[in-house]
Amino acid sequence: MNKTSEAQLRANQKWNDKNKDKRRVYRYRSYARKFIRDLATEDDLEELQAMIQERLDN
Repeated sequence: MNKTSEAQLRANQKWNDKNKDKRRVYRYRSYARKFIRDLATEDDLEELQAMIQERLDN
């Protein structure tokens, strides 16, 4: 049973509306971590590692 108050729901919605970019970053970071931990093949990991290193070097 959901015990979240109406005031809390409104506060959550207000924060969500004001922080769309932060929410996008949090969501994509979560997706990336899930992919790396649970789904990526060795080839995927090597490709990501190269992309990350290239990004860090620039």
